[in-house]
Amino acid sequence: MSSSSDFQQDRHSFSGSPQKWNDFELPGDTLYYRFTSDMSNTEWGYKFTVTAGHLGRFQTGFEILKQMLSEERVVPHLPLAKIWEWQVGVACRQTGHQRLKAIHLLLKIVQCSTQGDCDLTLLKPLWQLFTHMENNLCHDVAKPGILLPLHRALAELFFVTENRVTELGSLQEYLLALNTEDHLHRCTAQ
Repeated sequence: MSSSSDFQQDRHSFSGSPQKWNDFELPGDTLYYRFTSDMSNTEWGYKFTVTAGHLGRFQTGFEILKQMLSEERVVPHLPLAKIWEWQVGVACRQTGHQRLKAIHLLLKIVQCSTQGDCDLTLLKPLWQLFTHMENNLCHDVAKPGILLPLHRALAELFFVTENRVTELGSLQEYLLALNTEDHLHRCTAQ
């Protein structure tokens, strides 16, 4: 299922028993779906229900959380570690504007957190995405281009996070946690 006819935007694929299916949201007013049978069973297929009316649920949550993170008197009462974990998960799973908004919230959390509030090792999948984008940018030096919004957002997140962990005195642990042993060997060799 997807929000685009080419199945490239907001794609969700399911197979197997109904217990493996999860609720999900698609932006927009159109759903594209494709059913393919492997002919291994004689069942009729799958049934799914489409429900409208959740317009803006992500946007509403984003705005509320952004406002709460902007209030200095509210921040100490927030479960930042749990919010951090949720937002990293959202930033890893979502695409497009929702991913950018989740990264924006991660940036706000880093800026208002104290030592131990956030498990920065959870950023590893986003770090891998960022380094992949950086490597692709370096390979195409003949065509200087404009950074994509996701690339810019991740660059800012990791720049601010690195400065924050430097202030807190845990830069080495942070860098070791984000990088793989193979990556560290390549950097050393360079």
